[in-house]
Amino acid sequence: MHSPATPCLYQEIRERGLHSTNQDELLEDFVVVEPPAQDQGIVMKSYKQAHLTWSQLPQVKESGILSTITPQERKRQEAIFEIITSEHSYLHSLGILVRHFKNSVELRKTMTTTEHHHLFSNISVIHTVSQRFFQDLEKRHNEQLVIRDISDIVQNHAAHHFDPYIVYCSNETFQQRTLQKLLNNNSAFKETLKEIETSSECGGLPMISFLILPMQRVTRLPLLLDTICQKTQAQTAEYFAAVWALKAMSKLVTECNDGARRMERTEQMYTIQKQMDFGKIKPFPLVSASRWVKKRGELAISSEELSIWRAFANRSYYLFLFNDVLIVTKKKSEESFVVLDYATLDNVQVEFAEDAEVRTSSPSKSSSHYLSFKLRMSKNSEGKSEQISLVADSRVDRARWIIALNEQKQDGVFASTDGLPQYEVTKTYMPKEPDELGLRQAELVIVHQKEEEWCYGERMRDGEKGWFPANCTTEITNPTAMENNVQQMKRLRKETNV
Repeated sequence: MHSPATPCLYQEIRERGLHSTNQDELLEDFVVVEPPAQDQGIVMKSYKQAHLTWSQLPQVKESGILSTITPQERKRQEAIFEIITSEHSYLHSLGILVRHFKNSVELRKTMTTTEHHHLFSNISVIHTVSQRFFQDLEKRHNEQLVIRDISDIVQNHAAHHFDPYIVYCSNETFQQRTLQKLLNNNSAFKETLKEIETSSECGGLPMISFLILPMQRVTRLPLLLDTICQKTQAQTAEYFAAVWALKAMSKLVTECNDGARRMERTEQMYTIQKQMDFGKIKPFPLVSASRWVKKRGELAISSEELSIWRAFANRSYYLFLFNDVLIVTKKKSEESFVVLDYATLDNVQVEFAEDAEVRTSSPSKSSSHYLSFKLRMSKNSEGKSEQISLVADSRVDRARWIIALNEQKQDGVFASTDGLPQYEVTKTYMPKEPDELGLRQAELVIVHQKEEEWCYGERMRDGEKGWFPANCTTEITNPTAMENNVQQMKRLRKETNV
């Protein structure tokens, strides 16, 4: 591809093929998403056009081909060409990450070899993978003015060359933790990094925005491929090739997500097992490949119950909610918990007063009522029934506990998302708690519940659910766009068997 101009950084573009907010009929149009005013995290003030569109290319204009192809075929060319230009932009950003950050001798000196490996993982391999992919795409583009297809290239790379993405994504937990630790405890690292980040080549963007690019790219490719599928005439060879490429790419994304999750969960379980003291309670092996933490935290014991428990002088419990069992503990220190009781989730019931009921009861009681809930265990660790009354810190905290405790019962029950609001992510969000949802820029979410500054929703591409701050997203209100997003969600989930 003839591209003497330096492409934009991948962080600064939002592919048209993601078409979540605009009507895709307006090909000349490029949507500018204005994110909320807060500037924490990584925010793009406005997205730039990635590159010339296919129909703006001088060679296309001069050939007169635009007057001979159908509008549908033109859109298909635009969708194909956008995968090529956005890969070019992505490759350019990866190059900066490798050259300026990973290969920086000054930065390397400020940390241990292990920290350096956790921070950059196999990013050099990812860079090479992207180079090879882009070379194949560019070669095809240079051979044909009207590109017959690129699905075969995508499918081949997704199935045979993109495995390093699984390694990179699986390392994400370690990467985030190492970066946080270095920023908090290592002033030499912090100062050196700041210096590198201010260089003009980095476009004023922080290193973290470069580190998350592979995750961002890998989750956007299925959406861009889906756009090609939609623009290709059904039941043709090209259509089946596009669907095949989409399947291969979706499979890779699933493996990346699973890898990341597995690493994090296994490590968490070993840590918790070490910190838990069963004391007089009948113990059971905690670590299991199919068990993970859904939520954990401290909850006050309701005053009505304190009288009964006075002997223990316990004012609060520390709860560990796993996907199959609830463990009630007393926190002795940050690293030590004494088990008081437990029950499998099928034996746990949650009870709480709805807001409406609270309003009608006496005003004096209402404030704590908004925060309290009861847990009934029909069979605890001794096979007896037991109940505890708890008080959350805030309404958000209570809502999060109630959803986490009830989620298991909803599993497998099809919940309709019709009529629920859709939001587009304007700011990347890294989850800080197990019940939070990680968000990448330009992803779409359906919101099920809003509580103060927080939303509980599901990612449209894969149905993953969790909480996230409302200020990371902006609502989509265009009905056509919303309907298109729902259709796309159904297609993507079918491909990934979600």
